[in-house]
Amino acid sequence: MDHIIGQSPAPGAANGTAGADMIVDGDQKTFMQDVIEASRTIPVLVDFWATWCGPCKTLTPTLEKVVRAAGGRVKLVKIDIDANQALVRQLVQLGLPLQSVPTVAAFWQGQIADMFQGAQPESEVKRFIESLLKASGGTMPSADLATEAKLAMEQENYQAAGELYSALLAAEPENPEGWGGLIRALMGLGQEEDAEHALTQVPEAIAEHAEVSGARSALALAKEGRAARDQMAAFEARLAADAADHEARYELATALNALGRREEAADALLEIIRRQRTWNEGAARLQLLKFFEAWGDDPATSSARRRLSAILFS
Repeated sequence: MDHIIGQSPAPGAANGTAGADMIVDGDQKTFMQDVIEASRTIPVLVDFWATWCGPCKTLTPTLEKVVRAAGGRVKLVKIDIDANQALVRQLVQLGLPLQSVPTVAAFWQGQIADMFQGAQPESEVKRFIESLLKASGGTMPSADLATEAKLAMEQENYQAAGELYSALLAAEPENPEGWGGLIRALMGLGQEEDAEHALTQVPEAIAEHAEVSGARSALALAKEGRAARDQMAAFEARLAADAADHEARYELATALNALGRREEAADALLEIIRRQRTWNEGAARLQLLKFFEAWGDDPATSSARRRLSAILFS
């Protein structure tokens, strides 16, 4: 797996100065140029802080980290309120609430576009900057990577997808789409051991995210399916002899899923549920839900969900 993870740097990573140029210390003399004028071409965050402010010591490094990850698409200007009291008074008169710090104001096109006060976790800071970029017609580099990687997966270019997802994780180690995509790309390359290893590296905070749990289910189903696929003819023969052989139909569904025949796999499990909903403690329904998790946003998922609901609520 190491030959995929970390192979491609995130945008801007090769040029360490790109992010650094977007983080500056501002003052009342440079505010118009650093913030107002600059915001006419790029979104600008202004971090109002103070040396005595404890939460500022947490928030400022987080802001810097996310701004660097933006690869030059957003600028951060840091203003020490004690060293720039005249500027602060002027901004308060204009309606900017600077009675407490940290306060972060986002400027776009010379106007305040959004703001927040108090220390925030990295996830919230990232969401704030993503929203600002969206409002200005831009995106985070990570969003571009995710889009390219998803397209590569759709085209079954698993090597390229793996490299793109690796680059995404290099920039955002706790990105669930990156981990889920990387695991599926490794599966596409036939590197299931690497996919299993990648699964063990997923940060605990996102271990149960839908993107990760979906990849986990896909990996488990691939193993089950491989064993069942070799016995497809036997399962089909058993069903031909006895249409009520639910175990054979269940195993056949697993094999069909492994072959990518999703609608047929769902049909087989739905047939068990129609005939005997409680068979094997509801195993058919549980397996179908596992399929849904692994398939994600797929037409087969929405179709089978509708049919399942029709059976359960009929």
